[in-house]
Amino acid sequence: MTETLPAPTGVRRQLRTTARLTAFAGGPIFWLGTVLHPARDGWSIAAVGERYGLTHDIQALGLGLQVVCLASMIALGNQLAQRRDLRAWYAALAGTLFWFALIIFDGSHNPVRAEYTPSVVHQPADLDTPAALIVFPALLVFPLGYVWLGRILARHGLRVAGVLLGAGATAYTLGGLFIFTSGPRFGPIQLFEVAGATLYAVGYVLLGRRA
Repeated sequence: MTETLPAPTGVRRQLRTTARLTAFAGGPIFWLGTVLHPARDGWSIAAVGERYGLTHDIQALGLGLQVVCLASMIALGNQLAQRRDLRAWYAALAGTLFWFALIIFDGSHNPVRAEYTPSVVHQPADLDTPAALIVFPALLVFPLGYVWLGRILARHGLRVAGVLLGAGATAYTLGGLFIFTSGPRFGPIQLFEVAGATLYAVGYVLLGRRA
């Protein structure tokens, strides 16, 4: 069993408020950035100009709010019964941070690349070592962290929220994987990412209701 010192009532009230508000905002803002995301091939990115970076800024804002939500929930400790519960929350937190880094990198790197060599945007040829150190951990830890957290939430009576978070993160990540397996013009990419982000956002709203 984990041992925690009780926080003052005012601190816990502030943590609950922060967790609730950031959950209510973080999930939907991330969803909005995903819905507005333009086509992912280099020529389309060059054509839309700043819009590509803007959608990534919106997604990054949502992810940043989610990080605050998860940290606040960990501090509250309401969904922690044993040590492995805490590890699941940390895994989801790490996955969100990795995806935040990926979104920032992608949103700043690809528009520049699209201006000069659009044919290599979102292609394996553009995946050098620095990029791989961000992309591969994000693709692995983000979905696995939320699947793990979803199982823990289900044990604490938040089965629907847990399923939505785990399934949403997994579906969204699959959309990103399709970019490299099937090419950036592959139609189902946006379908998977929007569907996954929708489930994920609703999961965060439900999580915020129980903050």
